[in-house]
Amino acid sequence: MNKILKTVVMVTASFALIACGDGLDQPSNEQVKGGKIVVDFPSALIKPGLVAKGLIPESQTVYGYKAYEIPYTTTDEEDNKIEVSGLLVIPTELPKIVTSTLGLSMVSDDHGTIFADKEAPTTLADTGGKPEGSSIILTSIGGFATLQPDYIGFGASKGHYHPFVLKKSLANATVDFIKQVKVFAAENDIKLNNQLFLTGYSEGGYAAMATLKKIEDENLTDLAVTMAAPMAGPYAFKGLADAVLSQDTLSVPSFMANVGYAYAKAYGQDVETVINEPYASKLPTLFNGDFNRSQIDPSLTVETKGATGLFVDNFVTNYFTDENHWFRKAAEENSIHAWSPKTPIRLVHCKGDTVIPYLISEATYGAMKQINPSANVALVPVEETLGLGYELNHGSCGFLAYGVTATMFATVRKQTIGY
Repeated sequence: MNKILKTVVMVTASFALIACGDGLDQPSNEQVKGGKIVVDFPSALIKPGLVAKGLIPESQTVYGYKAYEIPYTTTDEEDNKIEVSGLLVIPTELPKIVTSTLGLSMVSDDHGTIFADKEAPTTLADTGGKPEGSSIILTSIGGFATLQPDYIGFGASKGHYHPFVLKKSLANATVDFIKQVKVFAAENDIKLNNQLFLTGYSEGGYAAMATLKKIEDENLTDLAVTMAAPMAGPYAFKGLADAVLSQDTLSVPSFMANVGYAYAKAYGQDVETVINEPYASKLPTLFNGDFNRSQIDPSLTVETKGATGLFVDNFVTNYFTDENHWFRKAAEENSIHAWSPKTPIRLVHCKGDTVIPYLISEATYGAMKQINPSANVALVPVEETLGLGYELNHGSCGFLAYGVTATMFATVRKQTIGY
């Protein structure tokens, strides 16, 4: 696994090439309990294209990729039970000692911000029928069982609003999926070793941190985490909200409109008191899972407030002047940067990130160390770790951050499990 970091830059540029060509088989008629197979690719169909393009050396180990769509139940912000879905991806063609004796280590990988349901893990797998995204690094190269919840609002729960950057339901969806995967694995003779890592990028980094906090706060000893590496998440959410609402313009209006919409829904507020018209009336349609960010942004404004701005003037003014303003209190409640973790945490982030600034990870590190100086927390700047010599923004950082994270996890697994 020590080659992961060396090859990730090349591999992450190649996802579109992996499943190209003739002779790509769809999943067989193999029956499973509690889910269905949606992708089943042997390494023989994954590796040759990478080697032929010079993206990996012939000596690089690549595992087969088998993905299952698994339905389960979780709880939303209003404590309602919701039927949701998630994707379990396992490596195949592993040495027998892993599949029969050691068992697979798990990585819970929370996906980043999406708007269209077609971008959700199970929908991508079910409609595309090929290996996708970060699980290629974590599973086909890293050899981990990768767990990817769709979250509420996508996949099986597409009709429900997505609780964007809300810690309770994101953590619930992740914890409940980990539990369901353990049941699914036992029913289908998939050997796991119960070693669990947490990660995720952007909103997924926030979700991973919220998941770890839930596991520790509720003392869920059956879900003990070996290491967490949340990536580029808005953990200090109150500080980020302060900064965004203080600016005249919005770099990504869809993100903040989604925050306003989701928080209004979760906290029982009228969306029209948060978001200006004509935008407020558009949001239920824009955020129904049929549209992606490139389609949503042009329907909004980049002005933060004012008569033609995205946010209602009084909403912004009261947020800054009223200590009891509902959104101010909600932002504080959903900030998850200042606590004392027992689990080792590596805050993976690109220094050039202007969407979720690196300063947030620095603030998280500082807050955790101030509360507990002995906390096993460290900053992992991606550019320095890879020796790039230049900085990366939020979008270009993602898959490289996954490579850094996969390498850290694989090193720990080798030291503890032995493969």
